[in-house]
Amino acid sequence: MKHYYTNNEDLISEPEQFIFTYRGKELIFTSDHGVFSKKMIDFGSRVLLDAIELDEGKSTLLDVGCGYGTFGVALKSAYPALEIDMIDVNERALLLAKQNLAANNLEANVYLSSVYENVTNKYDVIVTNPPIRAGKETVTKILVEAKEHLNLHGEIWVVIQKKQGAPSAKKNLESVFGNANVVKKDKGYYILKAINK
Repeated sequence: MKHYYTNNEDLISEPEQFIFTYRGKELIFTSDHGVFSKKMIDFGSRVLLDAIELDEGKSTLLDVGCGYGTFGVALKSAYPALEIDMIDVNERALLLAKQNLAANNLEANVYLSSVYENVTNKYDVIVTNPPIRAGKETVTKILVEAKEHLNLHGEIWVVIQKKQGAPSAKKNLESVFGNANVVKKDKGYYILKAINK
């Protein structure tokens, strides 16, 4: 059985469309087999999108494990001046992310990368809904290696369930960044934020 955090080219394709309203704007998304949260934007991502506030000084953002483009599309619509890069290991997800940006008349750079493997830039913001089923090692790597890809005063925003390791994720962020705050809790989901000071 292949999972959404792997690249599976053998999957049948049955695209589905849905509307997601974010900060007053209706966004069109197309999803398909083999990607995370196929039917609708997952609850955890919605909690993060509701919680996140970016100040005007933030101009670049990296969406790690972008899937079909939830964070990249929503945040580009809310912060049009933001320059966004979106990465994933799943090629179908990347194709859908590009399609969803185009469908909403938005632009971002979308490319293949396993964690930060192909990432060369530094950013003001990193957002992630880490692929828990990919294993603790992958999730930890996303969190601790984020520091190398953030500008000074850059922020990482993470959504993770308490039962899937939010307390240890917070400790990992604290060990690397020297800080980590729980910005919001909702139905077991934690929104964590750390700043590269």
